[in-house]
Amino acid sequence: MKFLIVFVALFALALAAPVDDVKIVRLDSDVQPDSYKYGLETSDGTQKDEQGQLKNIGTEQEAISVKGSFSFVADDGQTYVVNYIADENGFQPQGAHLPVAPVA
Repeated sequence: MKFLIVFVALFALALAAPVDDVKIVRLDSDVQPDSYKYGLETSDGTQKDEQGQLKNIGTEQEAISVKGSFSFVADDGQTYVVNYIADENGFQPQGAHLPVAPVA
């Protein structure tokens, strides 16, 4: 149920973005009781793909593990891509334009 709420919130956020004349050109969604997968592409070049899987079902350690990516064309004309994992270790984004934390 948690992942469904997250999915709906992200979808609503994507649709609510105030961008002129941007149209959805691809929308795929597959929601199951213990997993989900969706993809979104808009006419302005924005793309988002994500999949989530419920882990440790029925235990106190039940959690969702999410993998995904998104890309967008910025005002400077460059396409930025972020790949990420979100799980019990937190949100872990990676992208060529993102700073890397120093090794301790």
